[in-house]
Amino acid sequence: MKKILFYTFFIGALQTAMAETMPVKNMSELQQANNMAKPGDTIVLKNGEWKNVNIALNCNGTKEQPIIFKAEKAGKVVITGQSKLAIGGSFIVVDGLYFTNGFAGDAVIKFRINSNEIANHCRVTNTVINNFNNPKRMSENYWVMFYGKNNRLDHCSFFDKKNMGVQVAVILDNEKSWENFHSIDHNYFGFRLPLASNSGEIIRVGVSEQCQYSSNTQITDNYFEHCDGETEIVSIKSGNNVIKNNLFKECQGSVVLRHGNNNTVINNIFLGNGKDGSGGVRIINKGQWVINNLFYKCRGEWFKSPLSIMNGVPNSPAFRYVPVTDAVIANNSFIQCTPIGFGIGSDTERTVPPKNVAFLNNVFYNNIDKEIYTKYDSMEGIHFAGNLVSNSVKQATVEGFIKSNINTKNVAGLPISNMYNQYPIPDSLIMEGKKRGITNLSGYPGFKNDALILQIEKNAKENCGAKWFKYPVISKVNKTVSCMNVSEVESQISNNKNGRLTINLKGKTYEFEKALNLSGNITFTSSNKTPVKFIFSNNNYLFQIKAGAAVSFKNIGIELSEVNNFITTDTTGSCNHSNIVISNASFSNLNGCFLNAAKYSVTDSIIISNNTFTHCNGKLFNFTNETDKKGLYNVEKLKIVNNKFNDCSGQILAMLRGGNDESTMGPYLIFTNNNISNCNNSDDKPLIHLFGVQRSVITNNDFSNSNPNKIIIQYEDLVRAVHHLYNNKFTGSGSIIKDKFVLSH
Repeated sequence: MKKILFYTFFIGALQTAMAETMPVKNMSELQQANNMAKPGDTIVLKNGEWKNVNIALNCNGTKEQPIIFKAEKAGKVVITGQSKLAIGGSFIVVDGLYFTNGFAGDAVIKFRINSNEIANHCRVTNTVINNFNNPKRMSENYWVMFYGKNNRLDHCSFFDKKNMGVQVAVILDNEKSWENFHSIDHNYFGFRLPLASNSGEIIRVGVSEQCQYSSNTQITDNYFEHCDGETEIVSIKSGNNVIKNNLFKECQGSVVLRHGNNNTVINNIFLGNGKDGSGGVRIINKGQWVINNLFYKCRGEWFKSPLSIMNGVPNSPAFRYVPVTDAVIANNSFIQCTPIGFGIGSDTERTVPPKNVAFLNNVFYNNIDKEIYTKYDSMEGIHFAGNLVSNSVKQATVEGFIKSNINTKNVAGLPISNMYNQYPIPDSLIMEGKKRGITNLSGYPGFKNDALILQIEKNAKENCGAKWFKYPVISKVNKTVSCMNVSEVESQISNNKNGRLTINLKGKTYEFEKALNLSGNITFTSSNKTPVKFIFSNNNYLFQIKAGAAVSFKNIGIELSEVNNFITTDTTGSCNHSNIVISNASFSNLNGCFLNAAKYSVTDSIIISNNTFTHCNGKLFNFTNETDKKGLYNVEKLKIVNNKFNDCSGQILAMLRGGNDESTMGPYLIFTNNNISNCNNSDDKPLIHLFGVQRSVITNNDFSNSNPNKIIIQYEDLVRAVHHLYNNKFTGSGSIIKDKFVLSH
């Protein structure tokens, strides 16, 4: 026996001694090193730019001696251009790469080379993907695709995904990838802007067609910050996955157990911090456990509620809405959160309420909301016990909720329940929990582990993501110039790179021979006492606001009688987002569209405030070009406030979000404190037409002598929306067509 042990030790030591470190400086050398690599070898990629590279690694290490591909210095191997990485071997480690200033077309990192070369026991660590987007917004790709088994993604950072597609996807397309036990841990996921479409998830495990398979993927100890792509931050579409010890900070969405059974969401912190749309967990299907999570100031509603327990479809196919059964929701704390929902989605199709659900020992600390839950269907299939509710909540709750003066203590700045009433958990659930590896089912209500709160927050700040990476901050120089004519305007725009450019129009007349593309940060203003006159004989739009630009018209008057169409957003379908501000300005005599949202463009916010529009003939604000019925739209937030519309002919505003997709928050319209007088639309369309707008507020407006005997405002919705319509004044004006989602106060 001693000889065998000695021999094993000797062989291992010999293999270690034979391991090599091989520096490589280009793709040819890297490929050769991959072909020659043996267990224990380290291949060092030399610092510098690696442009337009297609890296494929298919060597095979061992558990004890993986083959390591690492940057000479983490972050200094910069992958640019049309580049990607595919791994198709075993026990390979990739360490310290930086993907930026480029795009992949398909997946940036893939744990597979082809169907015959699939990664197992491989790892990508200490790596960053930053703004590595396909140029077109609708050109879909993933940043990381998992195949095979026992692969790991850890201590990586992901920033600014802007085009369609999941950031990290676990694929279960055949038995080689089922029950995979992948680990996604200690990563930083940050700053995904609203996509204005479906397919903006951060992590997705499986797809609806694969939902009956077990994945066993472990999503643990990650930090999600401002992940606002769509309502599903983490989308689970398979079985037996664990989401544990993660911090979600100010994310506009939820962890969604969309398909698949027996998933566990445990020991996570959801810091909504009062952000609009910040959610928690949405539950569908069988055997889902949501245990010991902390929800703080999560202010989402409906699908985005802090906790949404959905209704299901009778005899549902696996890819629709399988009813919620055999769920356990216990020991969670909801602090200053909007109401959770029971039976959410109840409609003529989703008619099956939750059944055999144990709702135990949860705490609702709240002194700002009237209710802590909303009932959308029968709650008879839910067993409530040991749930504590603040005395200040006036809602008459069902049995199993106990009103109490909840004492709190400060842990990491959070008011954590300090109540230790005993409400025993049934032994059967304790035994079932142990089978899942859950040992902290507690008879004490709420999230009680103070040390765990501190640990999760410390981990997020100190141990998530690639620590070598600092998000680049580009300094901008403020520059103000005066332009007397068009050539001076064109020159200043063409020379503006990264600065904030303010153009003061000092001339009286500007005759444009061609349309202008506006990039960067540009503000138009004028110190003239009388409006400047724009002339542009072409029927195209005078200004195109390019993707990524921030453009303002402020403190200016413009006469537009010789302009047919004024502004359009980017017409190329770029993935970059723009922003528009028009304030304290006057516009008169336009003969076409004032602002058009081009198909596939996306704008984070458009603010129209304190302006006057007079004798404008045409559709002023047009957001109707997304006609594909896929839930697409062009602006996340449109704010039209404190404006005057006088003697205008044509629609003031038309917005379209087609189809019945339910995965987005927007668009969000605020139309308040405007004065609309003597405005008419001759083609019998309403002055304001909202089709599929998810949220709107139309309040405190004054309509006088506008569209008489016709329609002022029309609402149309295919899926649930929230519209607030109140305190408006209508004098000598047309009617309103409402639907069931309009709330009149």
